[in-house]
Amino acid sequence: MIYCAVAGEQKKLCDKYDFEIIFVDDGSVDGSAKALESLAEKDVQIKIIEFSRNFGKEIATTAGINACKADACIIMDADLQHPSELIPEFLHKWEAGADIVVGVRKHNKSDGRIKKIGSFIFYKLLNTISEVKIIPQSTDFRLLDRVVVNEFNRLTERSRITRGLIDWLGFKREYIYFNANERMNGEAGYSFIKLFQLAVTSFISLSLLPLRIAGYLGIVIVLLSGIFGIVMIIDRYFIDWNLNFSGPAILANIILFLVGIVLISLGLLAFYIGSIYKETQGRPMYVVRRRKL
Repeated sequence: MIYCAVAGEQKKLCDKYDFEIIFVDDGSVDGSAKALESLAEKDVQIKIIEFSRNFGKEIATTAGINACKADACIIMDADLQHPSELIPEFLHKWEAGADIVVGVRKHNKSDGRIKKIGSFIFYKLLNTISEVKIIPQSTDFRLLDRVVVNEFNRLTERSRITRGLIDWLGFKREYIYFNANERMNGEAGYSFIKLFQLAVTSFISLSLLPLRIAGYLGIVIVLLSGIFGIVMIIDRYFIDWNLNFSGPAILANIILFLVGIVLISLGLLAFYIGSIYKETQGRPMYVVRRRKL
């Protein structure tokens, strides 16, 4: 049995399987809940999760995955920008042995130049500092095998980026590249502020580098100010290089050196905080793809 967690009625594409369709209503106020109830009354394969309020896209996606009880789960956005005609390709790759099939967006007609540039910078930075490499333009349009769903359900972070956590799990994966469709109805719910918050959450949840930057910066400052300090001492007391460092300049270098020491201390604290953070995330110590005991 395969569990098709899709946002539209594409049942004819799953004729080969028994399936259900689950909709996650993330606190909508536009009558979507009633429309979904009407659909569910006509089709027992349609299931609904209705939130008490808006909890955000990442939590809604998580709720859909948590509800999966079958052999696999396909995730799609409700705006129908994910082309449902590709579902058979996802199933084919899954049948061939892939644990995760990831939809990678080649082009999105609704994205402006600024958003494209921001996305490029985001993925460059994230893959530079993150412990987990994420394919640029990868989307939530993906298929997860049962074993992946089980492991994903063990993750307990509240501030999360779903695709990042799935990538952290590992597993054998395949990719399908697609051009995003035009949005059928409504407007994008992610403002610049929300996208920025999602980026920050991604950096924090997938890397401890932001926490350690102060320490690294402190090391650089101490090294530079130390070199300047040695030069000042040599010029004043041993070899006259005629550099003529003034008193304020010497004082500024001493202050800079002490600032570096403070930042290094903060960096050391960051390592301890980072260790505590890892322990409190609740992620499993390891992930098993298959057991043969």
